[in-house]
Amino acid sequence: MAITIREFQKADTKAVQDFTERAFEPIFASFKNILGDKIFERVFPDWRTLQRGHVTNFYADENAILRVATVDDTPAGFIVYTINQETKMGVVEFLVVDPAYQGRGIGTQLNEYAFEQLREAGMEIVEVSTGGDESHAPARRLYEKVGYVGIPNVYYYKSLLDE
Repeated sequence: MAITIREFQKADTKAVQDFTERAFEPIFASFKNILGDKIFERVFPDWRTLQRGHVTNFYADENAILRVATVDDTPAGFIVYTINQETKMGVVEFLVVDPAYQGRGIGTQLNEYAFEQLREAGMEIVEVSTGGDESHAPARRLYEKVGYVGIPNVYYYKSLLDE
C-alpha cells in the first residue's frame, strides 16, 4: 500500500468530509453515552454538520496548512496544522484517518510529515489535543507512539434542566 501525502485540494472536500463523519461517529456515540441525551443534544446538536464544517473552515483559513494522505489516489487521511513563528510552536489542529484505512500507519505518516515541515519552518514544539474517553484511546496511542507527551485535561458538564 503506497501512501502519498500531498496538499489538500478543493476537490478532496467531499471525500474528506465523508470519512471525517464516519471516523467521528463512535466518538460522538461515546459522548452521548457519557453525557446522556439532554446534555448531548444541547452541547452537540448537529455534530455531523460540525465535523463536516471543520474541513471547509480549515480550507478557508489562510493560516492553516492542509495535507491529505492518499492510497491509490483515494483520500484516506487528513491533517491540518498551524505555525506560530512568535512562540516557535506548531499545532496539529485536526487529524483524521478514514476508518477503512485505520491501523495501517497513515496517522503516523501524517504526523511525521507534519513534524518535518514544522522543523523546516523553525518550530521547536508541536501540540495536539484529543479526548480522554475510551473512544479516543486509538488517537492517544498514536500520539504517544510518535512521541507526544500528554497532560490531563477534563471538561465537565452539568444539566440545570433537572433541578
